[in-house]
Amino acid sequence: MNIKRIIFVLSSIMFGITSSQLHAQIGRNGQSITVNTVTTSVPFVRIAPDARAGAMGDVAIATAPDMNSIYQNASKLAFVQGDYGVAIHYTPWLRALVNDINMVTINGYYKIKQKQSIALGLKYFSLGQITFTDNTGQTIRDFRPYEMAVDGHYARALSKNFGVAIGLRFIYSNLANNITPQGGETIKPGYAGSGDLSFYYKQPLKVGKMNTELSLGLALTNIGSKITYTNSTQKDFIPANFGVGIGYKLDINEHNSIGIYYDLNKLMVPTPDGSPNDSTRRATGVIKGMFTSFNDAPGWYDDNGNYVKGSRTKEELRELMHGVALEYWYSKLFAVRAGYFYEHKTKGARQFLTVGVGVKYSIFGLDFSYLVPTSTVKNPLDNTLRFSLLFDFNKSANDPLFKKKDASVTP
Repeated sequence: MNIKRIIFVLSSIMFGITSSQLHAQIGRNGQSITVNTVTTSVPFVRIAPDARAGAMGDVAIATAPDMNSIYQNASKLAFVQGDYGVAIHYTPWLRALVNDINMVTINGYYKIKQKQSIALGLKYFSLGQITFTDNTGQTIRDFRPYEMAVDGHYARALSKNFGVAIGLRFIYSNLANNITPQGGETIKPGYAGSGDLSFYYKQPLKVGKMNTELSLGLALTNIGSKITYTNSTQKDFIPANFGVGIGYKLDINEHNSIGIYYDLNKLMVPTPDGSPNDSTRRATGVIKGMFTSFNDAPGWYDDNGNYVKGSRTKEELRELMHGVALEYWYSKLFAVRAGYFYEHKTKGARQFLTVGVGVKYSIFGLDFSYLVPTSTVKNPLDNTLRFSLLFDFNKSANDPLFKKKDASVTP
């Protein structure tokens, strides 16, 4: 049992990547383009656990602030209008393949002052029961691999329109529970630490008699150490990510509002270069790998073995992930959402439509999302569901212990 194989089967498949996708050739105009997916360990930290983002094609960098901003852009937490809140999320994962993989997440926030918030989160990913065998096919043991991440974030509004946040994350990944393969090293739990840095800007605008708002977001997430599951000096990258988002919300009238949002994401991880066992990429340092990831794609060759001019730049552009979303609210009580996520077919081929609804009454909120199959080719992510239960509290203006805060944030 090879540790790279375990990592691939139990981690990379989370996003619908298959072994055939990693090595297949796609013909186009007489050319053969190698599928060269950028994979990492612990990709579960990039999964949006909340049903709101899940209904919007995982778009959430510049959407209106809520308590779940901790996972995509924590700087938005400086602008949440509640005082404290808790959310619980549940996602049955890869139901098109198995029925015992799921993710449970709990997170909460507290507004220290009018312009400052702190937030904590715990994400637990159960990978179901796995039967480990030796080289002869004999059963070693059954085990339920699991991974978890603990988050802590601090957000501050530097002005009534601009906020910034920093965060820390501890990652634990137990894929094989100290199993020792024949002739191999003992596979131990892996540990990693990472940090986030994010920014959020909003600008109210007047269009005729209607109030509108332009929002911009930037999030650098999972910037941290590599991870290893053995005593090997070669370690694997975690999914460091660069993300930017833009949004525009229009208050049509007193009861109706609609927002349109767009996110662009890029993994700050080196592209596989075809070296044996990916040794060259794995030997690259974290900081160097982050900067070179924007210009290290090897490109591709035609059927005659000739390098295709410009293919390196084109491959880099193919590593960009796109998401677009719509969100409609009626009287701030009922929401309808939809989104689309696009990833190039040579870089993972995740392309899906999402829909969902949300209801909010007083302190209580409930969100639901569904991933709609959009291809005749079966994808492990098809029919993915997400459920979120939210409790958002405001200190009552009638309570003598508290004074009602103004909804606007000023430094």
